[in-house]
Amino acid sequence: MPPTTDHLSPNHGPRATDAVIDMLVLHYTGMVDADAALQRMTDSASEVSAHYMIDEDGKVFRLVDEERRAWHAGVAQWRGHDDINGRSIGIELVNPGHEFGYRAFPEPQMAALISLATAIVGHHSIPPRNVVGHSDVAPSRKEDPGELFDWKRLATAGLGLWPAEASGEPDDVPAMLASYGYDISDIDAAVTAFQRHFRTERIDGVADETCARRLAGLLSLID
Repeated sequence: MPPTTDHLSPNHGPRATDAVIDMLVLHYTGMVDADAALQRMTDSASEVSAHYMIDEDGKVFRLVDEERRAWHAGVAQWRGHDDINGRSIGIELVNPGHEFGYRAFPEPQMAALISLATAIVGHHSIPPRNVVGHSDVAPSRKEDPGELFDWKRLATAGLGLWPAEASGEPDDVPAMLASYGYDISDIDAAVTAFQRHFRTERIDGVADETCARRLAGLLSLID
């Protein structure tokens, strides 16, 4: 667990008494800088928060205690569950996002994230399949942390999954997406979210053979 600086937010509430924390959701701040993001997430009027924020230099801010329900995911769904805030830990990564000059996530930030996420996943026994991005759980609304985020590196560190392409002729991409966990009510958005996470060389919402093979490879890791 990396050192953390408390910058506490009022924007949280109780989890359900029977809540099990079994998800880690990663975001980017999508604001011009870290100060603007902290100001927003600690402003009660915004009704937005996360458990942690990691600046680009690797500094970690603790905003909400992990036992509390932070307000980071909004309307979202994963594996049939729709109260994502109630079952997850949320981490915001300082990055201007697609609106303000999206860029790669620097080494100090990634190293701090891996250290923090490893501690969180270990403490709560979060399965790799449930280490996700905001766009994975809200594909019709969100793009973050986006195609420049290094999901493969996280998976190599034991945080999440990364597939080899399956052989054969896999088909029925919507069914495979749903089996993995995606909400497929907007199938084009679900395919795009999958591409942002697992097929960043082409992000167009079109489920081609490469998408199908990678999905089949993912499902083979959880069967």
